[in-house]
Parts: sequence; structure tokens; C-alpha cells
Amino acid sequence: MKLRHRRTFIAVALVALASMAALASAAMAAKPAPPYEDFAGCPSEAEQPFVGECVKFNFLGGHIGFGNREIPVTNPIILRGGAEQETGAFLANGEGGIVPTQQTVPGGLVGLTGYKWLDEALGKSELLKLYATVELAGTPGGINDLEFKLPVKIHLENPFLGNSCYVGSNANPITLNLFTQKEQGAFEAEAGRPQVLVTSSPGTLADSAYSVPAASGCQFNFGPIHTPIDELVNSRYALPSAAGKDSTVLDYSMQLTFPGVVYP
Repeated sequence: MKLRHRRTFIAVALVALASMAALASAAMAAKPAPPYEDFAGCPSEAEQPFVGECVKFNFLGGHIGFGNREIPVTNPIILRGGAEQETGAFLANGEGGIVPTQQTVPGGLVGLTGYKWLDEALGKSELLKLYATVELAGTPGGINDLEFKLPVKIHLENPFLGNSCYVGSNANPITLNLFTQKEQGAFEAEAGRPQVLVTSSPGTLADSAYSVPAASGCQFNFGPIHTPIDELVNSRYALPSAAGKDSTVLDYSMQLTFPGVVYP
């Protein structure tokens, strides 16, 4: 499978990193040293003695499909953590995982609820915009895996929607098994940070075989109106959605370095 090439790229990159970081000391600090703050989330060797690398996935574009909707990825989604030195298993400290980043959902709040009277009540107000934040809902797969497992849940956000409107949950996530649709470029030293390796051009990961659970925790709050709308959201968004009805395509790049570089 194509993802074997990604594993080869990573292996070659790690050999290069090993030579650059041969003099790096064991990590003891709780916070990354400048200019490596963006690798927060990678555990230090004091936190995880078997951490081998610090890893960042930068999902730069594409879309995430759920039900009859697609969320365009217009703001990069960053997944940060580390990898176990022998197996490549994902490791993280309390700062690890997906950095919260809002994406705009087409159709907004009116598209979600079908309440067209909101247009008359609020006009073109920003309050009608609907946002989705992709959150981690479990442990990602290892960086050496043939398909990269990414369990997520989607937080739907609007001032009138409450704070707990989700598609997917930790107990029942949207489990993406992302395969390589387009190979990323070779790793090269990052400008200004030669101990960080970055892919020279983005690759593309995709999955079209996952299922999507129903929405839950959604409540519409507008003046005196306070009503649960899970059934309405599920009807409008055609949820739950069976395996094979949706697709996710994500353009991505990777950055790699060693814990001893981040925590000198």
C-alpha cells in the first residue's frame, strides 16, 4: 500500500534527526524550550521514558464529511504528540491531541435547524454562523501504521446551541482510518530550525468507509425557547450515517523532531 512509502520517509527522516540530535540531553522541563513551543503535547522523556520522536500533523485543507454535510477545512487542524521509539504508537502529555480550531459549517444555524424565521429575526447577523471544531475522541494510531487511525468527534458551536452539541463522542467516535491518496514530499530541514524535519510538499489522506453516529446534546436556546433538538439535527443532517456514505479528504504535512531538542 502507498502508506508504506510514508513509513519509509519517516524512517529515513528519523535517521537524519538522530545524527542532528546526538548531543541533546534528556528532557526534564515541563514546557518546550523556544522556539519549539509548537511541539507542546509531545511528552518529555521524564513523562514518557520510551518516547522516540515529537510529531506534528498539519491538516491544511480538504473536507470532513458527516451525514449530508461536508465541513471544508479552511483553518489548519493540528494534531501534536509523540511516538513510541519502537512501535511508533501515539503518545501525548496533557497538551497533546488536536488543537481546537473552528471551521465554518455551510448553511449556518438556519441550515442546521430549518428555522428560517431566524433570518427575519437576526438578518445577516454573525450570530447565525455555525462552527465545527474537530476534537480527538480516543487515541490516534501509530505513525508507522499502514492506515492512520484518527478517532474524532465534531463539536457544533453557536451561541444559541448550548455547549454540548456533538456528532460523535468518546464512547462512540467517528473513526477515520486514513489511507494515503497522495504521497507527501520527502523530509527536509526546516528553515530556521534545522533540528526539525518537515515534508517538502503536502500529501493527502482519505477515508470513505467510516460510519457517523447521531448527534447528541443539542439544545436550541432563543429568548424563552429552550428545547432539545437532537432529533431535528439528525433529520436535517441525515444522521446517523452508515459506513461508506461519507468521505473525508485531508491535505497534510508532517513535522518531526526529538524530545531532547524540545526539552533540552
